[in-house]
Amino acid sequence: MLAFAMLVAGSFSFGGRIANQIDPMALTALRFALATLVLGAVSWATGQIERKLFAGWWRYLLLGSLFGAYFVLMFEGLKTAPPVSTAAVFTLTPLMAAGFGYLVMRQVLTPAMAVALVIGGAGALWVIFRGDLSALLAFEIGRGEAIYFWGCLAHALYIPLVAKLSRGEGVFAFAAGTAAGGAVLVGLLGFRQIVSTDWAALPATVWATLAYLVIFASAASISLIQFASRRLKAAKVMAYTYLVPSFVILWELVLTGGLPPALVLPGVALTVLALMLLLREGRAQAA
Repeated sequence: MLAFAMLVAGSFSFGGRIANQIDPMALTALRFALATLVLGAVSWATGQIERKLFAGWWRYLLLGSLFGAYFVLMFEGLKTAPPVSTAAVFTLTPLMAAGFGYLVMRQVLTPAMAVALVIGGAGALWVIFRGDLSALLAFEIGRGEAIYFWGCLAHALYIPLVAKLSRGEGVFAFAAGTAAGGAVLVGLLGFRQIVSTDWAALPATVWATLAYLVIFASAASISLIQFASRRLKAAKVMAYTYLVPSFVILWELVLTGGLPPALVLPGVALTVLALMLLLREGRAQAA
């Protein structure tokens, strides 16, 4: 999940730079189709392609539609929403995942996990608003933020459903099925946008970002989150997303060379503390 948080943060940094250069439906359909090919090849190479993989094919359509909805709504929201507001909405995902975890899997949120989630949320908001209380108080929900909220809701529901619908398939094979399901549904819904996109005229930055999204933010992240969702509670899986704002800072440092003010460091410390509490709580339950 640490790797997942880092890769997702990269999708914010790269995606924000091309959000207005290509339609979100066309971009998501292509990235899911290419991710299916990558994951399918890895599944074949690792011997995970089995007959039972194709049983209950509707599961892949359901999971793919949720993951696809998240990415489409994410890029649609980034068209108008500033990064600060978008990241603030993203911090709601762990709590939503905790609620869906109870509804789908009857996963009970322990007091220790609740405290850790609150600490992590506070730390993430601190990083997002750079310790500026006035910026936090001035936060207003706009159209882009509202659109992205529904995407985060789909993402949160996706987590417990992975554990619920898994039938012991290999991680890469199950991820390939999910990507294929997303490619089919998003492709059908976005057919008009796909055919109307002038693919040859897209700048190199779009294709470079697409390569990152396919390999790392789609194929790798889907595999990582499915691996984790089978072993951790939904709330704990999504709690790692509190580290995304901190990883975004690192990505922006690499891409632009800009350093954040020292005032954000307490927020980073709070997110790390939240993860330590969650991991400690997990070890205590295992004991």
